[in-house]
Amino acid sequence: MGEVTAEKKRGGAKGKPAAKKLSTRVDMTPVVDLAFLLLTFFMLATTFIKPQVMELILPEDTKDASQPKVNEKKVLNIILGGEDKIYWFIGLTAPQVYETNYTSTGIRKVMQEKNTLIDKMIILIKPDENSTYENLVDILDEIEITGMTRFALVDMTPEDKAIMAQYLTPGVDAQTTGG
Repeated sequence: MGEVTAEKKRGGAKGKPAAKKLSTRVDMTPVVDLAFLLLTFFMLATTFIKPQVMELILPEDTKDASQPKVNEKKVLNIILGGEDKIYWFIGLTAPQVYETNYTSTGIRKVMQEKNTLIDKMIILIKPDENSTYENLVDILDEIEITGMTRFALVDMTPEDKAIMAQYLTPGVDAQTTGG
């Protein structure tokens, strides 16, 4: 690792013998080896950031395609539109369509208010062709935040498309709720 070497004698002044000067040389190879061993150990022993995922429990795939019957007055329909817009309505028979957003005073407030008014409310999330994956993740986050347990992700039906076409025609605006 290290070694000590002697330098040549030099004659001292006034006839005195000169003392031997010793020099040291340190071999750095073992230190570099140790540094790489420590680096490797900490890289393998460190836990990297784990991705945050939401656990969804999906029902079993059955051959029976029939859906359970639910009172339409207990169903909150949430349609994810383009440009980060959310449209919501209760039921399917002559519904009143409202528009909101993803803020805490938007869809979160709507879900909390409707949950207190409607016993055993079910939320149907219906993304349309203009919505994004981020919109879906955002609405699932809002459902998690509000603690809703009865929800389903479903495709838009022709009835839903007709309702949205009726309320989104030029000159007819949906009512706005939230911030």
